[in-house]
Amino acid sequence: MSSTDRRYRRAACTGLALLPLVALAACGGGGGTDASVDAGSGKGTISVWAHQGQKSEDAAVQAAVTSFNSSQNGVKVELKLIPGNDYTKTITATNASELPDVLEFDGPTMANFVYNKKLAPIDDYVSAKTLANATDASKSQGEIGGKHYGLGMYDSGLGIYGSKKLLDAAGVKYPTGLSDDWTAQQFTAALQALKAKDSDGKTLDIQEGNGLATEWGTYGFAPLVWSAGGSLLKDGKAKGALDSPAAVSALKTFQSWKTYVDPNTDGNAFAKGRVALSWVGHWMYPTYSKALGDDLVVLPLPDFGNGPKTGQGSWAWGIGADSKNAKAAGTFMDYLLNDTNVTAMTTANGAPPATRTALAASPLYKRGGPLQLFADQLAKPCGDSDITKACVAVTRPVTAGYPTITAKFSEALGSVYGGTDPKSALEKAARAIDQDFSDNAGYKIP
Repeated sequence: MSSTDRRYRRAACTGLALLPLVALAACGGGGGTDASVDAGSGKGTISVWAHQGQKSEDAAVQAAVTSFNSSQNGVKVELKLIPGNDYTKTITATNASELPDVLEFDGPTMANFVYNKKLAPIDDYVSAKTLANATDASKSQGEIGGKHYGLGMYDSGLGIYGSKKLLDAAGVKYPTGLSDDWTAQQFTAALQALKAKDSDGKTLDIQEGNGLATEWGTYGFAPLVWSAGGSLLKDGKAKGALDSPAAVSALKTFQSWKTYVDPNTDGNAFAKGRVALSWVGHWMYPTYSKALGDDLVVLPLPDFGNGPKTGQGSWAWGIGADSKNAKAAGTFMDYLLNDTNVTAMTTANGAPPATRTALAASPLYKRGGPLQLFADQLAKPCGDSDITKACVAVTRPVTAGYPTITAKFSEALGSVYGGTDPKSALEKAARAIDQDFSDNAGYKIP
């Protein structure tokens, strides 16, 4: 998700402003983590940086710090909140020696920060209990080469919100869960049936106002490529993966949906009943449930042949590579990721908890809850490379070259939506990605 658009950021999810990512790709350095991190005494004062998001999120972080400081006498946390729009740029521009002991970061930026020696592995400093309680999807986002560099308080997920009233009026049969999801052809047929009952023929919202040539384009629509059996990167190459016949076919189908899309310039296309379907994530549930009540249904994305897929991943916490008190940093992370704090944060922002116990207890995401679908999807993680029919939640490529991947893919997506031939657009993107990886020795992290 993107923090570029304020409406999008208020929904609180995967962060990721595109411009800071492009800057990341050009920041040089690299070669793996630095061993300068020091365990330290486990006592004393540590510094913590977090992004300043919506007020409820900020309050949850501040409350966690206050509670931690008053709960014991050994470690004191000094918290610094940095405006979300500047946050990734700030970390990028700051020398590793000046970074805090604990820092929050947007998930897909992690590999670049590891590559540029700004994050240390957390396995020796966070308790085994904390690691075991993290959901598999969260751990997939935070792992490189068998080492964990970050864990999140919350995750994210995509789905299609539907109006049962409008679907029923058009005679459209819709899925009840992952087991009977629409195929791409059935989804297209549903759009056609809905169009016949719609005054302007616009039946679908895809959050076009967020911009497709942004991180929303990658987060929201890379699942089409994954569901078709393609990928953004395979074995360090985009050619043959991103521009595969399956990926090209998927984006050709996506292109055909434009005729059904409401531009949603006011942000209310679904809430006001102008469209029957909205392709977006968990963060719109509060608005949509308030507007539609019992008429709201939550559906998985369509299956293009390799099973339904969703994006996942969000903000996470890690330890600065030059920390001189990593034991104390780990102690604070253990506290931050307990049920009380994770529940407070996810109550504040509506996101799916990224710990097993908090997720199981969540009124929204637990078995029988209104957003159980998102939990079901996250319970079947793919990681970023083994994208089989059996898994659902795909981690965006964990590579220092991700800024280039997302910039080029989303640019291609926007071009395709505007009428460009999908094959030529994806081939162009694949060439640019592979050239960047070649120029940077594959962004290898030892």
